[in-house]
Amino acid sequence: MKTKQYIFTLALTFLFALSGMSQTKLSASEQKDFKTKVQNTAKNTQTIVSDFTQTKHLSVMDNAISSEGKLVYKAPNLVKWEYIKPYQNSAIFKDDQLLVTNEGKKDKIDLSSNKIFKSLNTLIVNSIKGDMFDETQFYLAYFKISEGYLVKFIPKDKRMKKFMASFELKFSKSNAEVQEVKLIEPNEDYTLITFANRKVNAAVSENAFIN
Repeated sequence: MKTKQYIFTLALTFLFALSGMSQTKLSASEQKDFKTKVQNTAKNTQTIVSDFTQTKHLSVMDNAISSEGKLVYKAPNLVKWEYIKPYQNSAIFKDDQLLVTNEGKKDKIDLSSNKIFKSLNTLIVNSIKGDMFDETQFYLAYFKISEGYLVKFIPKDKRMKKFMASFELKFSKSNAEVQEVKLIEPNEDYTLITFANRKVNAAVSENAFIN
């Protein structure tokens, strides 16, 4: 049970906003232009290597829990999420499998036989690329902010809502890349991921995704 909870937490943290941020809702034409820009960026993205900082805010704790790591993505669907500080853990999405190393223990989950995990895998890959404006799965709201753009997602699937009330993606103004991700849980606890030192289309070996 502990492993399943860890996997859900790890997966869902891929899925931002700063409270009090000035937001202006995009018009229909602005939405269309923005989505086209994001989708073009995603289409031209073959690899991503990025550092990240994760902060988890819990209502029962005064201070947020922080960790650091590295994200590696290779098209079409290879993802490695590696925590480096304060603990060394990792999750690799590869060939319909989720390979997890948690406190030295390795686990393998067959995504093809688990609908919710398979949905999470698709969600993670698309959120990393920024190409996930699926109105069949989410209620969407688009905003312009000082730093760029903000898109809010509310899942329609009841099972998904048990783990995630909503999530938000912040996109850069210049190239429409995902800069931050915020996952909001049903109890309003949330996890914020901020990306830094992002390298796009750098050489990434398949060996990077061996557990």
